[in-house]
Amino acid sequence: MRKRFRSILLALLLIALLAACGGAQNVPAAEPAGGQPAEAPAENGNPAEAGGTDTADNFRIGIVTGSFSQSEDDRRGADAFLEKYGKDRVTLAIYPDNFTEELEITIQTIVNLADDPDIKAIIVNQAVDGTAEAFRRIKEKRPDILCIAGEAYEDLSDISPVADLVVCSDFVARGYLMIRTAHELGCDTFVHISFPRHLSYETVSRQVAIMKAACEEFGMKFAMETAPDPTTEVGVPGAQAYILEHVPEWVETYGANSAYFCTNDAHTEPLIKSLMECGGYFIEADLPSPLMGYPGALDLDLAEETGDFEKINARVEAAVVERGGAGRFGTWTCSYGYTCSAGLAEHARNVILGKSELTSIDDLAGAYGVFSPGAEWNGSRYMDAGTGERLDNAILIYQDTYIFGDPGYYMGTTKVEVPERYFTIG
Repeated sequence: MRKRFRSILLALLLIALLAACGGAQNVPAAEPAGGQPAEAPAENGNPAEAGGTDTADNFRIGIVTGSFSQSEDDRRGADAFLEKYGKDRVTLAIYPDNFTEELEITIQTIVNLADDPDIKAIIVNQAVDGTAEAFRRIKEKRPDILCIAGEAYEDLSDISPVADLVVCSDFVARGYLMIRTAHELGCDTFVHISFPRHLSYETVSRQVAIMKAACEEFGMKFAMETAPDPTTEVGVPGAQAYILEHVPEWVETYGANSAYFCTNDAHTEPLIKSLMECGGYFIEADLPSPLMGYPGALDLDLAEETGDFEKINARVEAAVVERGGAGRFGTWTCSYGYTCSAGLAEHARNVILGKSELTSIDDLAGAYGVFSPGAEWNGSRYMDAGTGERLDNAILIYQDTYIFGDPGYYMGTTKVEVPERYFTIG
Protein backbone atom coordinates (compact mmCIF):
# COMPACT_ATOMS: atom_id res chain seq x y z
CA MET A 1 0.00 0.00 0.00
CA ARG A 2 2.65 2.49 1.05
CA LYS A 3 6.21 2.14 -0.04
CA ARG A 4 8.80 2.41 2.69
CA PHE A 5 12.37 3.25 2.00
CA ARG A 6 15.50 4.01 3.96
CA SER A 7 18.04 6.57 2.91
CA ILE A 8 20.91 4.73 4.51
CA LEU A 9 21.76 1.89 2.19
CA LEU A 10 25.10 0.18 1.86
CA ALA A 11 25.35 1.33 -1.74
CA LEU A 12 24.89 4.95 -0.65
CA LEU A 13 27.42 4.98 2.17
CA LEU A 14 30.36 5.76 -0.08
CA ILE A 15 28.38 8.49 -1.84
CA ALA A 16 27.46 10.13 1.45
CA LEU A 17 31.08 10.06 2.60
CA LEU A 18 32.32 11.52 -0.66
CA ALA A 19 29.68 14.24 -0.48
CA ALA A 20 30.86 15.17 3.00
CA CYS A 21 34.48 15.24 1.90
CA GLY A 22 33.58 17.17 -1.24
CA GLY A 23 32.23 20.14 0.64
CA ALA A 24 28.51 19.47 0.86
CA GLN A 25 28.78 19.84 4.60
CA ASN A 26 30.70 23.14 4.41
CA VAL A 27 28.09 25.55 3.17
CA PRO A 28 29.29 29.08 2.37
CA ALA A 29 27.59 32.03 3.97
CA ALA A 30 24.35 32.96 2.25
CA GLU A 31 23.29 36.49 1.38
CA PRO A 32 22.64 38.95 4.22
CA ALA A 33 19.30 38.86 6.02
CA GLY A 34 16.61 40.38 3.89
CA GLY A 35 17.70 38.50 0.81
CA GLN A 36 18.83 39.50 -2.62
CA PRO A 37 16.47 41.77 -4.57
CA ALA A 38 14.12 39.76 -6.74
CA GLU A 39 15.25 41.60 -9.88
CA ALA A 40 18.90 40.69 -9.34
CA PRO A 41 20.42 38.29 -11.85
CA ALA A 42 20.85 34.65 -11.02
CA GLU A 43 23.91 34.16 -8.86
CA ASN A 44 26.78 31.73 -9.02
CA GLY A 45 29.20 30.59 -6.36
CA ASN A 46 32.70 29.23 -6.24
CA PRO A 47 33.49 25.73 -7.48
CA ALA A 48 34.15 23.11 -4.87
CA GLU A 49 37.76 22.43 -4.06
CA ALA A 50 37.06 18.70 -4.00
CA GLY A 51 34.42 16.50 -5.53
CA GLY A 52 34.66 18.24 -8.88
CA THR A 53 32.28 17.54 -11.74
CA ASP A 54 31.80 14.55 -13.96
CA THR A 55 33.52 14.98 -17.32
CA ALA A 56 30.21 13.96 -18.94
CA ASP A 57 28.50 16.96 -17.34
CA ASN A 58 27.96 19.39 -20.17
CA PHE A 59 24.83 20.88 -18.64
CA ARG A 60 23.74 23.18 -15.83
CA ILE A 61 21.08 22.84 -13.14
CA GLY A 62 19.13 25.84 -11.86
CA ILE A 63 17.79 26.04 -8.30
CA VAL A 64 15.30 28.70 -7.23
CA THR A 65 14.56 29.28 -3.54
CA GLY A 66 13.30 31.96 -1.21
CA SER A 67 15.73 34.37 0.40
CA PHE A 68 17.95 33.58 3.35
CA SER A 69 15.68 35.55 5.67
CA GLN A 70 12.52 33.75 4.57
CA SER A 71 13.76 30.23 3.77
CA GLU A 72 17.19 29.72 5.32
CA ASP A 73 17.25 25.93 5.10
CA ASP A 74 16.10 25.89 1.47
CA ARG A 75 18.78 28.40 0.61
CA ARG A 76 21.57 26.58 2.41
CA GLY A 77 20.64 23.35 0.62
CA ALA A 78 20.99 25.09 -2.73
CA ASP A 79 24.36 26.47 -1.61
CA ALA A 80 25.44 22.94 -0.62
CA PHE A 81 24.68 21.59 -4.08
CA LEU A 82 26.56 24.49 -5.69
CA GLU A 83 29.49 23.90 -3.35
CA LYS A 84 29.59 20.26 -4.43
CA TYR A 85 29.45 20.79 -8.20
CA GLY A 86 30.66 24.35 -8.71
CA LYS A 87 29.58 27.51 -10.52
CA ASP A 88 30.08 25.97 -13.96
CA ARG A 89 27.31 23.46 -13.35
CA VAL A 90 24.89 25.23 -11.00
CA THR A 91 22.93 28.49 -11.19
CA LEU A 92 21.04 29.84 -8.18
CA ALA A 93 18.18 32.35 -8.14
CA ILE A 94 15.86 33.84 -5.52
CA TYR A 95 12.16 34.68 -5.84
CA PRO A 96 10.75 37.76 -4.05
CA ASP A 97 9.99 37.64 -0.33
CA ASN A 98 6.57 39.11 -1.11
CA PHE A 99 5.88 36.61 -3.87
CA THR A 100 2.10 36.91 -3.60
CA GLU A 101 2.25 40.61 -4.48
CA GLU A 102 5.08 40.23 -7.00
CA LEU A 103 3.70 37.24 -8.85
CA GLU A 104 5.00 38.19 -12.29
CA ILE A 105 8.50 38.81 -10.95
CA THR A 106 8.35 35.40 -9.27
CA ILE A 107 7.31 33.74 -12.52
CA GLN A 108 9.94 35.57 -14.55
CA THR A 109 12.70 34.75 -12.06
CA ILE A 110 12.03 31.06 -12.69
CA VAL A 111 11.48 31.37 -16.44
CA ASN A 112 14.68 33.41 -16.98
CA LEU A 113 16.79 30.37 -16.13
CA ALA A 114 15.55 28.69 -19.30
CA ASP A 115 17.31 31.37 -21.38
CA ASP A 116 20.59 29.58 -20.66
CA PRO A 117 20.88 26.82 -23.31
CA ASP A 118 22.98 24.72 -20.95
CA ILE A 119 20.24 24.55 -18.31
CA LYS A 120 18.70 21.07 -18.38
CA ALA A 121 16.79 21.08 -15.08
CA ILE A 122 15.14 23.72 -12.91
CA ILE A 123 14.24 23.02 -9.28
CA VAL A 124 11.98 25.40 -7.35
CA ASN A 125 11.92 24.92 -3.57
CA GLN A 126 9.59 26.01 -2.12
CA ALA A 127 7.38 26.00 -5.22
CA VAL A 128 5.36 29.09 -4.31
CA ASP A 129 2.41 30.60 -6.18
CA GLY A 130 3.32 31.16 -9.81
CA THR A 131 5.55 28.11 -10.17
CA ALA A 132 2.99 26.20 -12.24
CA GLU A 133 2.67 29.11 -14.67
CA ALA A 134 6.44 29.45 -14.84
CA PHE A 135 6.80 25.76 -15.67
CA ARG A 136 4.11 26.07 -18.34
CA ARG A 137 6.00 28.91 -20.02
CA ILE A 138 9.30 27.04 -19.79
CA LYS A 139 7.83 23.92 -21.38
CA GLU A 140 6.45 25.99 -24.26
CA LYS A 141 9.93 27.09 -25.32
CA ARG A 142 12.19 24.46 -23.73
CA PRO A 143 10.38 21.11 -23.39
CA ASP A 144 13.77 19.47 -22.83
CA ILE A 145 14.18 21.07 -19.40
CA LEU A 146 13.21 18.99 -16.37
CA CYS A 147 10.88 21.08 -14.19
CA ILE A 148 10.84 19.89 -10.57
CA ALA A 149 8.80 21.41 -7.74
CA GLY A 150 9.70 20.99 -4.09
CA GLU A 151 6.99 21.66 -1.49
CA ALA A 152 4.34 22.97 -3.90
CA TYR A 153 2.00 25.69 -2.66
CA GLU A 154 -0.41 25.27 -5.56
CA ASP A 155 -2.81 22.34 -5.72
CA LEU A 156 -1.03 19.20 -6.86
CA SER A 157 -3.73 18.69 -9.48
CA ASP A 158 -2.71 22.06 -10.96
CA ILE A 159 1.06 21.81 -10.85
CA SER A 160 1.61 18.11 -11.58
CA PRO A 161 0.45 18.36 -15.23
CA VAL A 162 3.12 21.00 -16.02
CA ALA A 163 5.89 19.65 -13.75
CA ASP A 164 7.97 16.58 -14.43
CA LEU A 165 8.17 15.83 -10.71
CA VAL A 166 6.57 17.27 -7.58
CA VAL A 167 7.86 16.32 -4.12
CA CYS A 168 6.15 17.53 -0.93
CA SER A 169 6.31 16.72 2.74
CA ASP A 170 3.63 14.14 3.42
CA PHE A 171 0.83 16.38 4.63
CA VAL A 172 -1.53 13.39 4.68
CA ALA A 173 0.50 10.99 6.83
CA ARG A 174 1.92 13.79 8.96
CA GLY A 175 -1.55 15.15 9.66
CA TYR A 176 -2.26 11.87 11.42
CA LEU A 177 1.22 11.25 12.85
CA MET A 178 1.67 14.63 14.52
CA ILE A 179 -1.60 14.13 16.39
CA ARG A 180 -0.63 10.59 17.29
CA THR A 181 2.74 11.79 18.57
CA ALA A 182 1.15 14.59 20.62
CA HIS A 183 -1.21 12.03 22.16
CA GLU A 184 1.69 9.72 23.03
CA LEU A 185 3.46 12.63 24.73
CA GLY A 186 0.42 13.25 26.91
CA CYS A 187 -1.16 16.20 25.11
CA ASP A 188 -4.93 16.68 25.28
CA THR A 189 -5.27 19.59 22.82
CA PHE A 190 -3.75 20.37 19.42
CA VAL A 191 -3.69 24.00 18.27
CA HIS A 192 -3.31 24.81 14.55
CA ILE A 193 -2.04 28.33 13.69
CA SER A 194 -2.43 29.69 10.15
CA PHE A 195 -4.09 32.38 8.00
CA PRO A 196 -6.54 32.49 5.06
CA ARG A 197 -3.97 32.32 2.23
CA HIS A 198 -2.44 29.12 3.54
CA LEU A 199 -5.80 27.62 4.43
CA SER A 200 -6.85 28.09 0.79
CA TYR A 201 -4.16 25.60 -0.30
CA GLU A 202 -5.34 22.04 -0.77
CA THR A 203 -2.37 20.62 1.14
CA VAL A 204 -3.09 22.76 4.20
CA SER A 205 -6.88 22.51 4.24
CA ARG A 206 -6.75 18.76 3.70
CA GLN A 207 -4.21 18.37 6.50
CA VAL A 208 -6.51 20.33 8.82
CA ALA A 209 -9.34 17.89 8.06
CA ILE A 210 -7.02 14.95 8.75
CA MET A 211 -5.83 16.49 12.02
CA LYS A 212 -9.41 17.01 13.16
CA ALA A 213 -10.25 13.39 12.40
CA ALA A 214 -7.12 12.16 14.21
CA CYS A 215 -7.95 14.26 17.27
CA GLU A 216 -11.38 12.62 17.37
CA GLU A 217 -9.74 9.20 17.17
CA PHE A 218 -7.37 9.94 20.05
CA GLY A 219 -9.89 11.82 22.19
CA MET A 220 -8.15 15.18 21.87
CA LYS A 221 -9.49 18.68 21.32
CA PHE A 222 -8.61 20.41 18.04
CA ALA A 223 -8.42 24.22 17.97
CA MET A 224 -7.53 26.77 15.29
CA GLU A 225 -5.97 30.19 15.77
CA THR A 226 -5.30 32.87 13.15
CA ALA A 227 -2.06 34.84 12.88
CA PRO A 228 -1.02 37.55 10.38
CA ASP A 229 0.31 36.54 6.96
CA PRO A 230 3.98 37.67 6.80
CA THR A 231 3.64 38.44 3.06
CA THR A 232 1.09 41.20 3.76
CA GLU A 233 1.77 44.77 4.88
CA VAL A 234 2.57 43.68 8.47
CA GLY A 235 5.60 41.83 7.18
CA VAL A 236 7.66 39.28 9.09
CA PRO A 237 8.26 41.54 12.14
CA GLY A 238 4.55 42.20 12.62
CA ALA A 239 3.63 38.54 12.20
CA GLN A 240 6.27 37.42 14.69
CA ALA A 241 5.29 40.07 17.22
CA TYR A 242 1.71 38.78 17.07
CA ILE A 243 2.83 35.24 17.91
CA LEU A 244 4.96 36.43 20.83
CA GLU A 245 2.05 38.41 22.19
CA HIS A 246 -0.60 35.72 21.89
CA VAL A 247 1.14 32.45 22.81
CA PRO A 248 0.88 33.15 26.58
CA GLU A 249 -2.87 33.72 26.14
CA TRP A 250 -3.25 30.51 24.13
CA VAL A 251 -1.37 28.40 26.67
CA GLU A 252 -3.50 29.86 29.44
CA THR A 253 -6.65 29.04 27.43
CA TYR A 254 -5.72 25.55 26.25
CA GLY A 255 -3.51 24.44 29.14
CA ALA A 256 0.09 23.26 29.55
CA ASN A 257 -0.70 19.95 27.83
CA SER A 258 -1.54 21.63 24.53
CA ALA A 259 0.59 21.10 21.39
CA TYR A 260 1.06 23.80 18.73
CA PHE A 261 1.68 23.76 14.98
CA CYS A 262 2.04 26.67 12.55
CA THR A 263 1.97 26.56 8.75
CA ASN A 264 4.41 29.43 8.20
CA ASP A 265 8.19 29.44 8.64
CA ALA A 266 8.30 33.00 9.99
CA HIS A 267 5.90 32.09 12.81
CA THR A 268 8.03 29.16 13.95
CA GLU A 269 10.80 30.97 15.84
CA PRO A 270 8.53 33.12 18.04
CA LEU A 271 6.25 30.14 18.64
CA ILE A 272 9.11 27.97 19.91
CA LYS A 273 10.52 30.84 21.97
CA SER A 274 7.20 31.53 23.69
CA LEU A 275 6.33 27.88 24.29
CA MET A 276 9.75 27.36 25.84
CA GLU A 277 8.87 30.08 28.36
CA CYS A 278 5.13 29.49 28.85
CA GLY A 279 4.75 25.73 28.56
CA GLY A 280 3.07 23.67 25.87
CA TYR A 281 4.43 21.29 23.24
CA PHE A 282 5.89 21.69 19.75
CA ILE A 283 5.96 18.40 17.85
CA GLU A 284 7.73 19.62 14.72
CA ALA A 285 7.72 22.50 12.25
CA ASP A 286 5.74 22.58 9.03
CA LEU A 287 9.03 22.04 7.21
CA PRO A 288 10.96 20.34 10.02
CA SER A 289 14.61 21.03 10.79
CA PRO A 290 16.73 21.67 13.87
CA LEU A 291 17.49 24.99 12.14
CA MET A 292 13.82 25.90 11.70
CA GLY A 293 13.12 28.37 14.49
CA TYR A 294 15.36 26.81 17.13
CA PRO A 295 18.59 28.83 16.71
CA GLY A 296 16.80 32.18 16.97
CA ALA A 297 14.47 31.03 19.73
CA LEU A 298 17.38 29.70 21.78
CA ASP A 299 19.92 32.42 20.90
CA LEU A 300 22.30 29.93 19.30
CA ASP A 301 25.10 30.81 16.90
CA LEU A 302 25.56 27.70 14.76
CA ALA A 303 27.93 29.18 12.16
CA GLU A 304 30.69 26.71 13.02
CA GLU A 305 28.29 23.76 12.71
CA THR A 306 26.87 24.79 9.32
CA GLY A 307 25.89 21.73 7.30
CA ASP A 308 26.79 19.24 10.06
CA PHE A 309 23.39 18.20 11.35
CA GLU A 310 24.77 15.82 13.97
CA LYS A 311 26.53 18.72 15.68
CA ILE A 312 23.60 21.07 15.08
CA ASN A 313 21.17 18.67 16.74
CA ALA A 314 23.51 18.22 19.71
CA ARG A 315 23.77 21.98 20.26
CA VAL A 316 20.02 22.52 19.91
CA GLU A 317 19.18 19.59 22.17
CA ALA A 318 21.51 20.82 24.90
CA ALA A 319 19.90 24.27 24.76
CA VAL A 320 16.37 22.82 24.83
CA VAL A 321 17.18 20.72 27.88
CA GLU A 322 18.86 23.67 29.62
CA ARG A 323 15.71 25.78 29.07
CA GLY A 324 13.47 23.07 30.55
CA GLY A 325 12.01 21.87 27.26
CA ALA A 326 13.06 18.21 27.38
CA GLY A 327 10.30 15.92 26.13
CA ARG A 328 8.22 18.82 24.77
CA PHE A 329 9.99 19.88 21.55
CA GLY A 330 10.67 17.89 18.41
CA THR A 331 12.10 18.06 14.89
CA TRP A 332 13.46 16.06 11.99
CA THR A 333 17.17 15.55 12.58
CA CYS A 334 18.06 16.41 8.98
CA SER A 335 16.54 19.58 7.55
CA TYR A 336 13.72 18.96 5.11
CA GLY A 337 14.20 22.26 3.27
CA TYR A 338 17.96 21.78 3.00
CA THR A 339 17.64 18.20 1.79
CA CYS A 340 14.86 19.06 -0.64
CA SER A 341 16.86 21.78 -2.43
CA ALA A 342 20.05 19.75 -2.66
CA GLY A 343 18.46 16.30 -3.00
CA LEU A 344 16.11 17.26 -5.82
CA ALA A 345 19.01 18.81 -7.72
CA GLU A 346 21.08 15.66 -7.14
CA HIS A 347 18.18 13.54 -8.35
CA ALA A 348 17.76 15.69 -11.48
CA ARG A 349 21.46 15.36 -12.24
CA ASN A 350 21.29 11.57 -11.89
CA VAL A 351 18.25 11.42 -14.16
CA ILE A 352 19.95 13.53 -16.84
CA LEU A 353 23.04 11.31 -16.67
CA GLY A 354 20.86 8.21 -17.04
CA LYS A 355 21.67 6.91 -13.56
CA SER A 356 18.16 7.23 -12.10
CA GLU A 357 14.49 7.11 -13.07
CA LEU A 358 12.65 10.37 -12.54
CA THR A 359 9.63 9.03 -10.62
CA SER A 360 11.41 6.23 -8.73
CA ILE A 361 10.96 6.67 -4.98
CA ASP A 362 14.06 4.54 -4.34
CA ASP A 363 16.19 6.69 -6.64
CA LEU A 364 14.82 9.84 -5.02
CA ALA A 365 15.67 8.38 -1.60
CA GLY A 366 19.22 7.75 -2.79
CA ALA A 367 19.65 11.36 -3.87
CA TYR A 368 18.17 12.64 -0.60
CA GLY A 369 20.47 10.30 1.32
CA VAL A 370 23.54 12.09 -0.05
CA PHE A 371 22.50 15.20 1.88
CA SER A 372 20.77 13.60 4.89
CA PRO A 373 23.09 10.84 6.14
CA GLY A 374 21.52 8.90 8.98
CA ALA A 375 17.93 9.97 8.27
CA GLU A 376 15.12 7.48 7.73
CA TRP A 377 12.45 8.48 5.20
CA ASN A 378 9.03 7.11 4.35
CA GLY A 379 7.01 8.00 1.30
CA SER A 380 4.17 7.30 -1.08
CA ARG A 381 2.58 8.70 -4.21
CA TYR A 382 -0.02 11.40 -3.76
CA MET A 383 -3.63 10.21 -3.85
CA ASP A 384 -6.48 12.46 -4.95
CA ALA A 385 -9.00 12.27 -2.11
CA GLY A 386 -11.94 12.65 -4.47
CA THR A 387 -11.05 10.17 -7.18
CA GLY A 388 -8.73 7.82 -5.31
CA GLU A 389 -6.24 8.19 -8.17
CA ARG A 390 -2.53 8.25 -7.38
CA LEU A 391 -0.30 10.60 -9.39
CA ASP A 392 2.89 8.95 -10.65
CA ASN A 393 4.89 12.20 -10.62
CA ALA A 394 3.73 13.52 -7.21
CA ILE A 395 5.60 12.03 -4.24
CA LEU A 396 4.98 12.69 -0.54
CA ILE A 397 7.77 12.04 1.96
CA TYR A 398 8.56 12.43 5.65
CA GLN A 399 11.21 11.67 8.26
CA ASP A 400 10.96 10.15 11.70
CA THR A 401 10.13 12.63 14.48
CA TYR A 402 12.86 13.19 17.08
CA ILE A 403 12.00 14.56 20.53
CA PHE A 404 14.74 16.55 22.26
CA GLY A 405 15.57 15.31 25.74
CA ASP A 406 18.24 13.93 28.02
CA PRO A 407 18.54 11.68 26.19
CA GLY A 408 16.37 12.44 23.17
CA TYR A 409 14.48 9.75 21.29
CA TYR A 410 12.79 8.97 17.99
CA MET A 411 9.03 8.40 17.95
CA GLY A 412 9.23 5.70 15.27
CA THR A 413 6.77 7.49 12.99
CA THR A 414 8.26 6.08 9.80
CA LYS A 415 7.30 2.60 11.00
CA VAL A 416 3.69 3.49 11.83
CA GLU A 417 1.04 2.26 9.40
CA VAL A 418 -1.26 5.21 8.80
CA PRO A 419 -4.89 3.96 8.57
CA GLU A 420 -6.03 3.90 4.96
CA ARG A 421 -9.11 6.03 5.61
CA TYR A 422 -6.93 9.11 6.24
CA PHE A 423 -5.77 9.07 2.64
CA THR A 424 -9.31 9.63 1.43
CA ILE A 425 -10.18 12.53 3.74
CA GLY A 426 -10.65 15.66 1.60
